[in-house]
Amino acid sequence: MKTLYFECGMGAAGDMLTAGLLELIPDRQAFIDKMNSLGLPGVHVACEPSVKCGITGTHMKVTVNGEEEESLDLDGHEPHDHEHHDHEHHHDHEHHDHGHEHHHDHEHHDHEHEHHHDHDHDHDHEHHDHGHHHHHHASLGDIEALIDGLDVSDRVRADAKAVYALIADAESKVHGRPVAEVHFHEVGTMDAVADVVAVCLLMEMIGADKVTASPVHTGSGYVRCMHGVLPVPAPATALILSGIPTYGGQVKGELCTPTGAALLKHFVSSFGDRPVMTVGAIGYGMGKKDFERANCVRAFLGESGRQGETRITKLECNLDDMTGEAVGFAMDELFKAGARDVYTQAIGMKKSRPGVLLSVICLPEDADRLAAVMMRHTTTLGIRRQDMSRYVLDRRIETVETSYGTVRVKIASGMGVERAKAEYDDLAALAERHGVPLSEIREQAEAARR
Repeated sequence: MKTLYFECGMGAAGDMLTAGLLELIPDRQAFIDKMNSLGLPGVHVACEPSVKCGITGTHMKVTVNGEEEESLDLDGHEPHDHEHHDHEHHHDHEHHDHGHEHHHDHEHHDHEHEHHHDHDHDHDHEHHDHGHHHHHHASLGDIEALIDGLDVSDRVRADAKAVYALIADAESKVHGRPVAEVHFHEVGTMDAVADVVAVCLLMEMIGADKVTASPVHTGSGYVRCMHGVLPVPAPATALILSGIPTYGGQVKGELCTPTGAALLKHFVSSFGDRPVMTVGAIGYGMGKKDFERANCVRAFLGESGRQGETRITKLECNLDDMTGEAVGFAMDELFKAGARDVYTQAIGMKKSRPGVLLSVICLPEDADRLAAVMMRHTTTLGIRRQDMSRYVLDRRIETVETSYGTVRVKIASGMGVERAKAEYDDLAALAERHGVPLSEIREQAEAARR
C-alpha cells in the first residue's frame, strides 16, 4: 500500500507541507511551472534550498506582486511577535493587534480577523506601517469562485474548497458569526490560496493510498497583544485540531497554523507513530525561523502492507425512481466529494421495474462522508457497504515535451509490469489550441517518453 506519513514534531504550515511534498516528486520544476501557470492573481511560486540544524531541505517562497507576503490580519496589519510586547499601530482607524482570532468591535469593519497566512513558519515579523493597504476583503464564496476558475482537476478543486471550509467554519465558531460573514483580507489571501492549492495538487500527483501523521506539536505559551493575552494554539487552530492528538512541548510560540491544521485534518486519516513501511523517499519542508530543533515537516513516502495491496470500500444502492439527469448530477457530486470511481449498471428490481445500481469506490476513511453525499443526492433509503482489498500498481506522473507543448504522462508500475498513458486533458487542450489531431500529439508524447 502506497503510504504517506507526515512527521509534525515542529508543527505544520502550508508552505512547509508544500515543500516536504515537493521533495517527493521527480520533476519539481514542472510542478513550479504548473503553479505559476494557474493564474492566481499576482502570485509567483519558487523553491529554494534551506538548511536547519545541518539538514538540507526545501523552503517555498511565494511572492504576490513581486513582494513576499507577511502574515497579515484581516485589516492588513502584521501580527505581533509571539513572545513579547505590546506595540501600537497608528492608523486612521481603530488599533488592531495580533493576527489571531480576537474579537474587536470595528466602527467600519464588522468582520472576523483572519489567521491562516502561514508562509515561512516565521513568527518574528517586524512591525511596519501598512496604512497604504487597501482594505478589501474576500468571502469564502469569493475564494471558492477563484478556486473553481483554476486549471486543475475536479478533485483538486474539491480538496482545496474543503480545506478552506474547515478554516472558515472554525473562524465562524470562534466569533459566533455565520460562515457567510467570515472574510479574509485580500492582501494576504493569495499566498495562502497558493499554499492550499499546491498541497492539493501534490497530493493528487503522489496518489497515496493511505495518509497518516504524527501527533501535532502546536507550540506553547501565550501571545501578548494590546487587548490581552491569548494562548497557543490560537482559537481557530485549536478548533480545527479538535479530535486530533496534539501537544504543547517546550517550544514557545505558534508552530501549527490554521492552514497547516486544516490541510492535515482534510488529508490525514489517522495520527500516531510512523507505521511499519518501506520508505522510498523523504521530503524536508523547511520553515524560515530557526529553533534549537530543526524547523521542518518530514514527509515519508513508501510501501506498507503486502506489495501492491490496498484497502478500498464499495458503497452501493438501488434506484428506480430517479431520472437519468438526477443520477448524473449525483455522480458528479460524488466525484467532487472525493470518490475514486462512480459508475452505474442497469438492473431489474422488484415488481419487474427497471432500475439503476449506483456504485461508489472510495477510501475506507471517506466512506461515511460519501455515504452522506449519496443520501443527500439520491432517493435511496439505504446504502450497502463492502470493505475489501485490491491490488494496485504504483503510480507517478512524468512530463514530456512535444513540439506542441508539455504533456503529463501517467506511469503505473509494479508486480512485474509497467504502463504509460498520456494525460487526456493535456492532449485535448493542445489539439484544440493547435488545430491538429489528438492522436498526433499522443504519438509525439509516447515517442518522447521512450
